[in-house]
Amino acid sequence: MPTTTVTPLDRALAKVCECCPVCLHARHYQQGVVFNFVKNIEGDICPFCKAYERVHGRKAHEKRQPAR
Repeated sequence: MPTTTVTPLDRALAKVCECCPVCLHARHYQQGVVFNFVKNIEGDICPFCKAYERVHGRKAHEKRQPAR
C-alpha cells in the first residue's frame, strides 16, 4: 500500500468537508438519502471528500471514533 503525504492543500480541502452540511448530516445520522448520497456518489467525485479521506484516514460518511 503506497504511503501518501498529506499536503497543506489536502488539509484545507478536508476542512471544507468537515464543515459541509451534507457531509456533517451523513456523519451524524448514518442513514437516509443524504448518507447514501455521500457514501455512494459524493465520495467518488468530490475533491473535498477525497481530501478528508487522505487527512483523516476514513471516508467522509463514516462516524468519528470516540476518544479513548
